[in-house]
Amino acid sequence: MTSVPADHPSGGAARAGSPPAGGSVQEWLPCSNRALERGDPLPGTAGFGERWLLVEIESGWGRHAFFDSELDPGLGARIVARAEAAGIRPLAIRRTRLRAPQRREQASWRWALVDCRPGSESIRWGRVDDPADLLDLPLDGSAGEPSAAPIYAVCTHARHDQCCAVRGRPVVEALAASHPEFTWECSHLGGDRFAATMVVFPHGLHYGRVTADRAETIVERYAEGRVVPDLLRGRTSLTTVAQAAEAFARDETGDDRVDAFREISERPHPHGWTVELEHDADRLTVEVGERLSEPMLSTCAATLAHPVREFVPVSVARR
Repeated sequence: MTSVPADHPSGGAARAGSPPAGGSVQEWLPCSNRALERGDPLPGTAGFGERWLLVEIESGWGRHAFFDSELDPGLGARIVARAEAAGIRPLAIRRTRLRAPQRREQASWRWALVDCRPGSESIRWGRVDDPADLLDLPLDGSAGEPSAAPIYAVCTHARHDQCCAVRGRPVVEALAASHPEFTWECSHLGGDRFAATMVVFPHGLHYGRVTADRAETIVERYAEGRVVPDLLRGRTSLTTVAQAAEAFARDETGDDRVDAFREISERPHPHGWTVELEHDADRLTVEVGERLSEPMLSTCAATLAHPVREFVPVSVARR
């Protein structure tokens, strides 16, 4: 009989026994365990988001936080549609360690508009007493009070993927203990197989495979204007190709400053992409290639294996 791994989201009890008929032990593991065993690369996997609308929804979340929570689903759909029509990515947030009665008694809804575009990074906070008022919120960056404080958003969206809760919960608990004002649980960020995932705003630094101790390192480095390269999936304001190019440039130069590189151009060609980056007084030319992975079950809920695109470094040249 095959036992359940100790760090399986079931806790090693609920699914004890043999793997399902026709499935391998590896397929039976949570998606984040499988990705770690395969060594799935992180660079170029951050979901795109130049601007974000964060909305406090303190209740429990179903598979989609805006459609399946205490928020009226019709209203939630209109909030999401309005934000997305403006090129803004919506994200539900909530405080950790709140008891159920406190969540049910939510009487006001905090919101934040975040701009992650290089050179325009900003956070503006506001609050409404009626979530319907979010439909009248100006989305041009003029509303709310500007804040210089960062936001650490950790995905704990269990109903979307169990790995997000199992691996995200220790991270958000640790950060909430040391940085309570800046730490939020958040809804699905993408890339469940890279759990725990977190985003540091306003720069939109999307990290994967974060543990509680390394989350603190991320916070410390960010305060110094630096990143943690081996956990960085990319900046959400960049294309996935540019994210990968920046990661390869960091590997080549050893430069871990948040704003060390500025994208100048990105050109596709038959064998990949040529990305030009400004690096201090120099210009780097980064050749980015791609490959397809072996077919994989990329989430815990996936039933059909598909290959995914992975970026590979070809060359980094300084001019």
